[in-house]
Amino acid sequence: MRRVLVILPVLAVLLAAAPALAGDPVSGAYVQKVSGGRVDWEAGVVTATGLGAPPRGAHGRAESRALAARAATVVARRNLLEVIKGVQVDSTTTVENFMVVSDTVVNEVQGVLQNSVIQDTVYLSDGAVEVTVAVPLRGALADMFIPPAASSVPSAAPAAPAAPAPEKAARPAKDALPTGLVVDAKGLGARPAMTPRILDQSGRELFGSAVVSREFAIQQGMAGYAKDPAQAAANPRVAGNPLVVKAVAVAGPSGADLVIADADAARVREAAAAAKFLEKCRVMIVLD
Repeated sequence: MRRVLVILPVLAVLLAAAPALAGDPVSGAYVQKVSGGRVDWEAGVVTATGLGAPPRGAHGRAESRALAARAATVVARRNLLEVIKGVQVDSTTTVENFMVVSDTVVNEVQGVLQNSVIQDTVYLSDGAVEVTVAVPLRGALADMFIPPAASSVPSAAPAAPAAPAPEKAARPAKDALPTGLVVDAKGLGARPAMTPRILDQSGRELFGSAVVSREFAIQQGMAGYAKDPAQAAANPRVAGNPLVVKAVAVAGPSGADLVIADADAARVREAAAAAKFLEKCRVMIVLD
């Protein structure tokens, strides 16, 4: 079937989303495919597609296409709502769980849907139109679900350190401060969430919404997700000198919370106290 593809302008963050089933073979991003759409957890974008048929009685090809595109957009946004409702907020709760108990959340989610961007429009040879719409997982959506308590962590970047005295030797590369944290959870059946936690084996929290700067979390997401450890370590979120640890278990009903060994937890706490990378959401999680 011959298709004519029309690309519409979209926000830069939405253009970063690449179609993939689970992990993009080029970027290694973690993309969760669900019925009617997908969630790109690395790009932070939720997309959905709808199909509209040309109505009977339309006056001419232009009107027929316009009405089909309008119908497809309605379907796409309806599908987008279903995808958003299934997004895991934390290890126990989805967006739909919040919507069930809060009319405010329902209204805010509807507002996000109305502002969804038409990412592309495909005109099919039979007159039907396929429309894909998208919204950022960050920004307005993140603001709804990241607890206000997280704002207690200062978000301002620390002042640049003073230049070392000339007589002191430069710090060896091996002693450079970590630039982020990579947690390899492959093989554990872990799942992505908007507000994941990292725990030690005693159940104490190293990383979660109470640790991060809320401003950073809303703007870039609490953590990035990838399929490959090497690609995760090279991700701009943590690239440079990331600390890499292996998760030993998952926690919570959905498996979104990760448990690392106590010895690794001690290393992370020490490094994070010096480099402040957890506050800035410089965390990558590697999933299957």
